[in-house]
Order: sequence, then structure tokens, then C-alpha cells
Amino acid sequence: MTSENSMDRLTRKRAEASAGGGPAAVARQHERGKLSARERVDLLLDPHSFVEFDRFALHRNDNFGMADKRIPGDGVITGWGKIDGRPVYVFSQDFTVFGGSLGEVFAEKICKIMDLAVQNGAPLIGINDSGGARIQEGVVSLGGYADIFFRNVQASGVVPQISAILGPCAGGAVYSPAITDFVFMTETNSHMFITGPDVVKAVTGETISFDDLGGAATHARISGVAHAVAPDEATALSDIRYLLSFLPSNNLDAPPVFPCTDPADRADPALDTVVPDNPNRPYDMHRVIELIVDDGEFLELQPDFPKNLLVGFARPDGHSVGIVANQPKEMAGCLDIDASVKGARFVRFCDSFNIPLVTLVDVPGFMPGRQQEHGGIIRHGAKLLYAYAEATVPKVTVITRKAYGGAYDVMCSKHIGADANFAWPAAEIAVMGAEGAVGIVFRKEAAGGDKETMAKLVADYRDKFANPYVAAERGYIDDVLFPRETRQKLIQALEANRNKHVLRPHRKHGNIPL
Repeated sequence: MTSENSMDRLTRKRAEASAGGGPAAVARQHERGKLSARERVDLLLDPHSFVEFDRFALHRNDNFGMADKRIPGDGVITGWGKIDGRPVYVFSQDFTVFGGSLGEVFAEKICKIMDLAVQNGAPLIGINDSGGARIQEGVVSLGGYADIFFRNVQASGVVPQISAILGPCAGGAVYSPAITDFVFMTETNSHMFITGPDVVKAVTGETISFDDLGGAATHARISGVAHAVAPDEATALSDIRYLLSFLPSNNLDAPPVFPCTDPADRADPALDTVVPDNPNRPYDMHRVIELIVDDGEFLELQPDFPKNLLVGFARPDGHSVGIVANQPKEMAGCLDIDASVKGARFVRFCDSFNIPLVTLVDVPGFMPGRQQEHGGIIRHGAKLLYAYAEATVPKVTVITRKAYGGAYDVMCSKHIGADANFAWPAAEIAVMGAEGAVGIVFRKEAAGGDKETMAKLVADYRDKFANPYVAAERGYIDDVLFPRETRQKLIQALEANRNKHVLRPHRKHGNIPL
């Protein structure tokens, strides 16, 4: 019998590593509507760019019959490749091998890739599809999770970290995606929870389905864990590629610049009529964004949690910016707990990665009520204030209509470090709305019920305070714009501050009111 030569042996071992859990296991994966781990990597990366590491790695556990169950790769595919020609590091958990469970070698492979991503200043993308910790390896698997968590924290603000949840992600495993910058899920098959429905039933007596407990809709609309939800895996991976087009590779690089055919000096008369004459009527802030950015292109994140604040990426004149905007269509654009946290996290991401911030303001204040106060709106609202004041990237603010009370301060006012502040002609910058202010200042007149006198007082208040010119006289507003001028003025302001450099006192880190 002829012995196997070295070339044949390598060919055989590569084939074994590529097979994962075998054809039957891959077929079951497909029957569930899921792609294999390798198919996902191929869809995510530029064609033929993937370079695999540790494909021959084997677990070291001999307990519980595991000595006879050693599969090359040990359930996770790791390596690097390119997206639009730019290097990225990636790991893809393979559910066909031990249910994608994490053991010692599995964790070591991921940690190696994470270290390389940071050393080489390239984004890290994790594709999650795992049953959790490998029970047969006990505390070693738990230690592996902690090793990953530690690296997530060290990489935070250094390289972009993106998680795709394309299957189960349960128990301690959820904390790695939670630390990363963006979480993508699919409408079916994606689940994240600390404890599954069976444990919930046993401990609390509550009966709940996988989807209601930790499905994509739950995390997109209720918990806010998911930043984006796609109808299928191919779309989710394509969305990740698109997101990366707005981001730099690391915290020392500038975001990529794209050729722009949309004129920088384009004046759009449609902006002049976006805001209704009636200050109490809603309008869609999406329309404002579409009319001022390149080709109306806006990548919105967390669109359903909550809806009263919009965040996402766009390009004015080919340069990436992060947009934060009140949404008058929802809750009149008030800031509540969820909006404050959503905005703060996004602002801090942009500041970490040199992405200028554009803030569009139409805010009547913070949401009042027992639920908000007891839930900690003071503490949570302070997070957004802290994030803006901490940010040193270029910051440009446009007040389209209302900017009342403390919310005026918090939404990137001049007082907390905005570089350029503009207002539209109908903007109202005041402590509160005219009717409310007059009702407090002129209590006796209001109690008397003289509607004519009250109407005159309200009109007088609006004339004196509910306009942008008092703030402009004091330099709090740099210019009052015709709405149609917004794109041009925005681009000019961003260009003027492109080389902004801010020196802050040395400190280990601040203490954001978490």
C-alpha cells in the first residue's frame, strides 16, 4: 500500500477543514434557512480575498468522549480579507461543528484575530451562530469568553467592531456583541438572550417564545440592542459592507472620501416649505436630511428604537458625517430616556472614529412624566449632554424650528462646543413655548381669563424671544439661513473645521453618568 505523500496529505486536511461538520450538517443548516460559516465569509468579503488562519486547529479536551470528536478548525473560521479593497479581520462561528459552541481553542482563534485587527488597525467583524459555551470544557470555555470580552473592551474606540447575529447567541456569549459598535440581525433565525425561554419558565413561571424573548423585532424595537435588521443573511452582510464605506479603518485614520457629483452649492427650494407654518404641526425630519446630503443617501441606524431621534451616516460633498436629528413626527421630537441613550452612544462612536457630527434640532424639551423621572431621565439625558461636550470632532448644528429649555443646550448648542450653529428663520429658541411662558410670567392675567390680553402677551413674547435673532445677537447662533442654503452652509462649515484640533486636560477617562 502506497503511503500518503505530503502534498496529498495537505490536500486531504484542507478538504476536512473545509467540510466543517460534514455535508449532512451543512444540509441541516440550509434547511433552517441559514448559510454555512464559509458561505457567509464569502458573501461578506471581496471575491477571493479571504486568507484563513488556524484551519487545522483542534480542541484539547479528552473528557466526555471528546477525544474521538476532533474536527479541524474547532467550530470557528478565522482570518482576514478585504471589503471594497480595505483590510478587515473576521471570525465566523460554525454551527455545524459542536453547535458552534465555544471552547478553549475556539476562543484562542478568535482572540488571535482580535489582536491582529488592533495591531494592524483594521475593522473586526464577528459572525455569531453558536449554542454557547462548550459544556464539556467547563470553566475553560467561560475563561475563553472572558478573554474575548477583555479584547472587545481594549479594541473599543481603536478599530470599528461589528457583530452579525445569524443564529442563536445566548448566555454570556451576548456580551461580546453588546460591547461591539454595531449589531446586525435577520428577521428569522437571529436570537439573543441571557437566559432562554425554558429557564425563564422555570424561574419566573412566564411562558414566552424565542422570538418574543430575544428575536430581531424585540431587539430592534424594545431593547435597542440591534442597530439594523435585514430580511435575510445575504442582505445583512451586504448592509455591513455598506456601513463600512462610511467608517475609517481605525481611530487614527480619516473616514473614506467618495467622489461627489451632487453640487456642493446646490440650493433646494423644497427645504423652504418642509416646516409647516403652524408650529404645532409635525413634519418628517427624514425629508430635511435627504435634501441636504449627497443624492439623498442616508444610512439610518436603530430606526425603530426609539423613533423620536434619528441617527445614521450620510455624506455631504463626499465626506462621511454622523447625523443626529430630532424627529417631530414622533412624540413631537421630545428627548426621552431611550432617545438620550441612543444619541449618546452614536455621538461617542463618531467622536472615537473622527467622524464629524451634524445635529438637526427641533426639540420642545425632555419628555415629562412619572415614568421618565422615575426611570432616570435626569441621568440618561445627561449622557447625551456629556457625549456632545466630550466630543472633539467638528460639530455643526442647525435649528430648524423649536429649541426649548435644557434640550436646546443638550442638542449640541454653542455652549457645549459646537463649532458652527445655524438656525432657520422660523426657529424658536427659548426657555419654553410662548403660551407656557406667558402663563407662568403673567399668572394673574391668565387667571383672569382675558383671552385678548393673553393673545397680545403671547404675540409679544414670540416677537421678543421665540425667534433666532436674540441668540444670534449674542453669538449663540452664527448665522440665520434661508432653509434652501443649508447644504451649502453645512459643507462650508465642515470644510472650515476639517483640521480641528482640541487639547483637553490629561486624565485617565471621564466618568460619564452611566
